[in-house]
Amino acid sequence: MKIDFTHHQSAHCENGVVSNLMKYNGFNVSEPMVFGIGSGLLFCYIPFLMVNHAPAITYRTMPGQIFKKFATRVGVKIKKEKFKTPKAAQERLDENLKRNNPVGLQVGVFNLSYFPDEYRFHFNAHNMVVYGKEGDTYLVSDPVMESVTTLTDKELEKVRFAKGAFAPKGHLYYPIAFPETFDLAPAIKKGIKDTCRTMLAPVPIVGVKGIRHVAKLIRKWPQKKGIKVANHYLGQVVRMQEEIGTGGGGFRYIFAAFLQEASKELQNEKLKELSKEMTQIGDLWRDFAIDASRIYKNRSSKPDAYNQVANQLETLADMEEVFFKKLKKAL
Repeated sequence: MKIDFTHHQSAHCENGVVSNLMKYNGFNVSEPMVFGIGSGLLFCYIPFLMVNHAPAITYRTMPGQIFKKFATRVGVKIKKEKFKTPKAAQERLDENLKRNNPVGLQVGVFNLSYFPDEYRFHFNAHNMVVYGKEGDTYLVSDPVMESVTTLTDKELEKVRFAKGAFAPKGHLYYPIAFPETFDLAPAIKKGIKDTCRTMLAPVPIVGVKGIRHVAKLIRKWPQKKGIKVANHYLGQVVRMQEEIGTGGGGFRYIFAAFLQEASKELQNEKLKELSKEMTQIGDLWRDFAIDASRIYKNRSSKPDAYNQVANQLETLADMEEVFFKKLKKAL
């Protein structure tokens, strides 16, 4: 039982799954276009949600929202299901495979046997496509992997029913109906406006205000929490930025690629110029990650190192505030 499904590697799992499912169904939509229309770019500090014993920080919207918003804006209907038991989840997956319908799955990362050990930690919002089954082995297209892979039925059950924050509960999803034609222009505009609205939101933990808030916290952590905890918290900022999916810098690059595609669709040269500007911002996020990682690995020789990386974050917040105001006007 193997569906004729073409695997395409992507930078981020949810974008890649959606793009690959759309391509399977005859709609050639790129990963950046999915991300941009789905308003995937975000920054949010979530102090009440602890991940790996540190406050959560996300550089993207909540899991599942990219597909939901993308589908709504382009006119695709999707079906999403969660299950109380592994048996029911497996039966529904097998039913879809028998109908030649590849499906997206939300899974936990920690027990993914094909992931390198250094990338296997407790994070339950990873996405993949299952496109077939041979005996007790499922055929897996994980978009962040170079090629297709496999999981046994027991391995797949374990990751589909991982425990903890964002527990997937066997979550599967797939498109069920499509518009006659794809009119991307209005969907692109809605995606951009939504992203600008959230990044410029008057909320202290969201968007550019959230970046500034985290910068202030970084200055306080060494004295308030002690160096050991401060290093762990700073490591969390970088891990959420660079290791979970594509993180802060990588998401900025994807958004820049989206703006480049969008400039052609909308015949808007300003978006092409802003694409270059966002790429430069992504580079500075990467510089911040490198400097911050030197601190929590005790390799930084700079005096007052915590204040210096906090300064970098504040500069990024200023740049992104200017950027999203210009982007909003560009439409």
